[in-house]
Amino acid sequence: MLPEIVKTSAKNFADETAIECEKGITLSYQELNEISDEVAGGLLQRGLREGSFLLLSMPTSIEYLLAYIAASKIGAISAGINPRLKALERKSISEIAEPDLIVATDELTAGIPTDMSFEIIKISENKDKILQELRLKAFQSERLERNSGRPVCVCFTSGSTGTPKGALFTNKQLLAIEKMDTSGAWGSGGHLVPSTAFAHVGSMTKLPWQLSQGVTLHILDRWKANKVLKLVEKHQIPSIAGVSAQIALLLNVEGFKNYDFSCVKAIVAGGGPSPPSLVRKAKEGFNAPYSIRYSSTESGGIGLATSLEASEEESLYTIGKPRPGVQAKILNEEGQPVEAGEVGELFLKTPSAMDSYWHDASNTEKFLNDGWLKTEDLARENTQGFFQLAGRTSEMFIRGGYNVYPQEVESVLNDHPKIEQLVIAPKPHPTLGEIGVAFVVPKESKDVCALDELIEFGKEKLAGYKLPEEIKIVDELPLKNGFKIDRLLLKNICLEDAD
Repeated sequence: MLPEIVKTSAKNFADETAIECEKGITLSYQELNEISDEVAGGLLQRGLREGSFLLLSMPTSIEYLLAYIAASKIGAISAGINPRLKALERKSISEIAEPDLIVATDELTAGIPTDMSFEIIKISENKDKILQELRLKAFQSERLERNSGRPVCVCFTSGSTGTPKGALFTNKQLLAIEKMDTSGAWGSGGHLVPSTAFAHVGSMTKLPWQLSQGVTLHILDRWKANKVLKLVEKHQIPSIAGVSAQIALLLNVEGFKNYDFSCVKAIVAGGGPSPPSLVRKAKEGFNAPYSIRYSSTESGGIGLATSLEASEEESLYTIGKPRPGVQAKILNEEGQPVEAGEVGELFLKTPSAMDSYWHDASNTEKFLNDGWLKTEDLARENTQGFFQLAGRTSEMFIRGGYNVYPQEVESVLNDHPKIEQLVIAPKPHPTLGEIGVAFVVPKESKDVCALDELIEFGKEKLAGYKLPEEIKIVDELPLKNGFKIDRLLLKNICLEDAD
């Protein structure tokens, strides 16, 4: 599907700009097709074939997109490692993926097992030298036979203990996502600023429809609020998209009121619910409606949404209703439907949902049953059919759109020489949604670990968003049933502190 879209777009949009990066390089749709063909030839030379696995450890860049498209042209499967992850996390994903080839930049190789096959590339500021290490000049890829079940990409998330899981998507799911996001129509143009790393489901599964629309993708080396606002104003971009933390950062840019946002017709925020105060502030600041999107990696980034014409109650306090083509239900612990207003676990059924977990049959069986995705989120449905989140079945929390798993963080930070015991609990935050609070029992009462020491200790093994942002020193941790830590009590302490 992706190869056909790239080739057709090269004919339909030819010299129109497909990609423009911060350093000034631009690629037309024709160039995107030609260069990805040449990279496909290079991948074939290195032994990749239909069904091979290509793992990308690269920054958000033109090179990433070209490698992904090139792999799809030979029927290979692609996955990316979020560049924000650390060596330990990179190692874990590499081992689960078991790739046939890894393409990486030098600064993002730490943690990759040395016995794996990988190619080092450089990010170029010269269009002619983009991925020159991989390109087979003048190569033209052959058209693949149509196969709706052909695997295309894997998007890595994390399990309940922080162990990565890879959601596998085939042509079937990508086609469903294209139709659900665009109604299958071709070409409307416009400009788009990706708000996530390219390894994220929001880019991997939605690139096909973006290219079929003939949009210009503006690639930033790193997402910065002031840069996004300048692009919105310059190109009159009609939709502001991102997680709630990004929306908050946009609103806090110095000189925000001096920008012309008359072009903005909608604000779309994913990554979990947005605080009511943020929704109000964003609506006023951009003079536009605000839609909250609830989904997951496993659902292909499509799930529930609040309407752009939503009432205040829906807009501020719910995650809306299932999007067209999506079904949702709430079940109790016995797997039976609950009454309206009662809390249970939320399940989704959507044609965009993953095919399976990569190399993980047991979790596939656990989380995907007869097309229904188990979300492990607790929710209720009110009498008007709107869904409201009520918490999570696990301890996972969302900080700025990124999932944080306390046990993963604890397994690293508990090794600090000054710490006897440490537990992470979530605390509500007006901008980021939630942040981590470290409850620490020190080894010596006179030698207490400070927050900056804790962050310094963990930053080499954990992405920055996973590290705690507050610390509480306690004599002992609360227990229930004589031996289990009472995490709910710690969470309630954080809730009280936030009030």
